[in-house]
Amino acid sequence: MTVIIPYKPKEQSTLFFFLCLSLRLRFTESVQMLETLDEFDMEKSIEDFEAMTKDAERVQRKTLKKILEENGSAEYLQGLGLNGRTDPESFKACVPLVTHKDLDPYIQRIAEGDSSPILTGKPVPSFSVSSGTTQGRPKFLPFTDELMETTMQIFQTSFAFRNREYPIANGRALQIIYSSKQFKTQGGLPVGTATTNVYRNHKFKTTMKTMQSQCCSPDEVIFGPDFQQSLYCHLLCGIIFRDEVQMISSAFAHSIVLAFRTFELVWEELCADIQDGVLSDRITEPSIRSAVSKLLSPNPKLADLIHGKCSGLSNWYGLIPALFPNVKYIYGIMTGSMEPYLKKLRHYAGELPLLSADYGSSEGWVGANVNPKLPPELATFAVIPNVGYYEFIPLRNSSGERPVGLTEVTVGEEYEVVLTSVAGLYRYRLGDIVKVVGFYNSTPELKFVCRSNLLPSINIDKNTEKDLQLSVEEAAKLLAAEKLEVVDFSSHVDLSTDPGHYVIFWELNGEPTHEVLSECCNCLDKAFVDAGYMSSRKVNTIGPLELRILRKGTFQKILIHYLAQGAAASQFKTPRCVLNNKKVLQILCGNVKLCATENISKGVYVRVLELLCLNLCKRVCGVEAINSTKACLGGTGRLIEDIRDLKMCFLQFLLWRDVLVPRKI
Repeated sequence: MTVIIPYKPKEQSTLFFFLCLSLRLRFTESVQMLETLDEFDMEKSIEDFEAMTKDAERVQRKTLKKILEENGSAEYLQGLGLNGRTDPESFKACVPLVTHKDLDPYIQRIAEGDSSPILTGKPVPSFSVSSGTTQGRPKFLPFTDELMETTMQIFQTSFAFRNREYPIANGRALQIIYSSKQFKTQGGLPVGTATTNVYRNHKFKTTMKTMQSQCCSPDEVIFGPDFQQSLYCHLLCGIIFRDEVQMISSAFAHSIVLAFRTFELVWEELCADIQDGVLSDRITEPSIRSAVSKLLSPNPKLADLIHGKCSGLSNWYGLIPALFPNVKYIYGIMTGSMEPYLKKLRHYAGELPLLSADYGSSEGWVGANVNPKLPPELATFAVIPNVGYYEFIPLRNSSGERPVGLTEVTVGEEYEVVLTSVAGLYRYRLGDIVKVVGFYNSTPELKFVCRSNLLPSINIDKNTEKDLQLSVEEAAKLLAAEKLEVVDFSSHVDLSTDPGHYVIFWELNGEPTHEVLSECCNCLDKAFVDAGYMSSRKVNTIGPLELRILRKGTFQKILIHYLAQGAAASQFKTPRCVLNNKKVLQILCGNVKLCATENISKGVYVRVLELLCLNLCKRVCGVEAINSTKACLGGTGRLIEDIRDLKMCFLQFLLWRDVLVPRKI
């Protein structure tokens, strides 16, 4: 439709003036953006970091003052009696230590549409939602422009140190990243995972370009609605640009391992796509299919090359350098709950270095990895003193809750981190335990130890997720003789039996013998060295540990479950201890194919008989005992509804006995 505007000289000249002004502004903005791309100076970034860490205490005071001045009108701070004071002493005296539970009522009001200054001086534009995989349920957290600025500062600082050791130039990055769907709160504010909020911000793409780390995949792949289709296309795009790829990265090591496990299954299909220049029928999402098809053209030479590389590998060792000959390193968060994936990642990486990414969370950032040559197990993070205000609760005196300041920590001691962020969190307990391993100038270098949350206690036991990880690592060594490995693991405390006991879930890449499985179970039990656990086991106030072997793909089902709940694959962390999440526990227990207690030839027999007897008293013992029996029988056991079903269930057990219990000849 054509719109005819009547000629009015004065109005027309005014319109022309504003049109020219608009074009000039856009041109200026474009020039400024191009200048920004050229302005990133790695040496200056390092110099700035050096300067602020030499006087970390002063920078911390200045940072706290800035946070309190910008948010002084916030209702939360107004009610604490600061009266405009911004010094650390007054701040600590007036503002209490808090957890998310304490701030949740304020956050809910913002989410419901209250635009008054509640936690921050300026309105909160959006929220991050935690994945919920570590704490059991998602949490809403303010995501502000200021928080985005600190994110980019961390990225640039660590890149400057990283690029000094492993320089990349004019290349691409195979970034295995995903964005979850955003949704709106009741008050109309957008909500997404922290990684989603970062990836969708224009500053992210601009910063990646300045750091010469442009993603191989088009936006349609990153923001695609189907995780598995996006994963396939990430791999395909990486191969298309294989000679340009100089870095492989993801938010977490888990995503990288999962990507190359998937490659093992689909590599021939990828080769066929490249051979014919036609995208696989598995890609049905129109936006993804259209974007990736534009990058594809028939390339038989490349397809033959990739086919030859894959065919020549031994058990996929060195897959990454074989596919991407110019890759300098692999980058992602590899500490804490990601450490169990390092063995497999090293297998794929061959001789390529693994570099752990920076230390932060959905709540905010803490430190940057400025020692990139350290292996992930020894990775340290230098606290950047101008991105937040930090306190540390001494772990051996946590009951006293007397935090010390950034420059007051002691080398060798462990602390819980307390964060005051630019996004409205004040004296917020992150729940992370760190160890101070040294100082970079006057700012501490931290090593992540574990989350502070304990596994549920049965008696007087106090095991952490780190204790669980160490136990699994020790027992997994026994699998080497059979060329098996633990794909992933989780745990649960079963209180349906008397006494309660630990249940460890393993998914393996093959079938173990009964003898090895029994040895692994015994090793797991003995590897928990917490004094409370050991003494409780001796007097039988905690029952024998139970090891349950899962069907292949069980943890993939758990990932898909979380994605369906709105989590982003980039931010997924396997729940190491399943507490009250009934759906995840159902997935685990419904996919058990073998189980062992202290001795497979004795323990399974006794354990199943014990549970069968317990089920006869189901009115007393409840449903959990029935579910335990079903799981112990590989998910195929008949539920005992009354005593008449005992005969059928026991006959079924006898059939299973020959599978579960090895016969001695």
